[in-house]
Amino acid sequence: MAKRVALAYSGGLDTSVAVKWLGEELGVEVVAVAVDVGQGDDFEAIRRRALDAGAVESVVVDARREMAEDFVVPAIFANARYEGRYPLVSALSRPVIVRHLVAQARLHGADAVAHGSTGKGNDQVRFDVGARTLAPDLEILAPARTWGLTRADCIDYAARHSIPVEATKEKLYSIDENLWGRAIECGVIENPWAGPPDEPFTLTRATQSKPREVVIGFEGGVPVMLDGRRVALAELIGELSSVVGAYGWGRVDMVENRRVGIKSREVYECPASLALILAHADLEGLTLERDVSHEKARLEPRWAELVYDGLWFSPLREAIDAFFSTTQRHVTGDVRLVLAPGSCIVAGRRSPMSLYDHGLATYDASDTFEHKDAEGFSRIWGLGLVTWAARQGGGSPGPAGTATDGPPARSPEVSGDEESK
Repeated sequence: MAKRVALAYSGGLDTSVAVKWLGEELGVEVVAVAVDVGQGDDFEAIRRRALDAGAVESVVVDARREMAEDFVVPAIFANARYEGRYPLVSALSRPVIVRHLVAQARLHGADAVAHGSTGKGNDQVRFDVGARTLAPDLEILAPARTWGLTRADCIDYAARHSIPVEATKEKLYSIDENLWGRAIECGVIENPWAGPPDEPFTLTRATQSKPREVVIGFEGGVPVMLDGRRVALAELIGELSSVVGAYGWGRVDMVENRRVGIKSREVYECPASLALILAHADLEGLTLERDVSHEKARLEPRWAELVYDGLWFSPLREAIDAFFSTTQRHVTGDVRLVLAPGSCIVAGRRSPMSLYDHGLATYDASDTFEHKDAEGFSRIWGLGLVTWAARQGGGSPGPAGTATDGPPARSPEVSGDEESK
């Protein structure tokens, strides 16, 4: 049985209750580990909250730069959106937290790690698999999977033990935030027919109505410039989030397929992440060779699925990353976004490494394309199909997708043996 446990501590309802519960029910010492991945919280208040709840140690780790450079950058390279929509807000932060949770467990002599994830969520998989991959000798505790408390029960438990939490029975939203965006769950959101209330949104409240342009500069696939100014990635994301979100753009409302096999209605606000992925993918259209671009597009959903499913520390994710990194060597240039109320669109792109050739693309007098070569190209390109149509295709396809004419009749006077000769 574990004696000391390092708990991934957010300062929210579940993990604050977990500090007290682990001590009272299991008799373990709790080291609370809060990892700053850009959620903008008061971490000194969070550190004290953990101690007030009964933690023997309370640690805060600043991982904002690490989150941006080691986790967000690969996600941008992958144009990562799970099921084509969700930019992996929470999923990206979990391996960052797990990495530091294991490190702090070693540092503080813990023989177990713990998290506040429930039995039906994705995060339990991300924490469990990540911790077992990095530290298979450490026990894993997940009190929310065993204590049998509803969210309302946890609020009552916190009140009985004087644990300071912000959640109330009137505001049951569960919100997870980092520099890549915010995930909002619970409450009325659990009804997929009900529109999400405006109350929990903070990044995408519309305050601007006059259209404006924003130019994002990339070097090797990494966003490094905002309107001509070089900005560190974590700060660039924060600035872009404020600018884009002010137009009320960047919300995702979807029913997604969780790894555990259930469908869940999820609401996200992620203006910066969606804008950066939009711009990055567009710049790739200018700079990636056709076959590379097509193959990359096939691998992008797989990468997003791996990360969503908690397999960040996997050889397949690492191998796909190696391919993506190679593709980014020439993804350098600028993308111009136009913002308007409820809208963010690409209006222009340029690159010193552009594969766009005006002479080849234009239809005016400066056309350099060799039109006379096209006839031979198209003839050879379709040669196999033409041969098939002549020998086997018969007439035009019928209503069931079969040829209206059958294959040519076999000559009755030619035997099989004679034909083979």
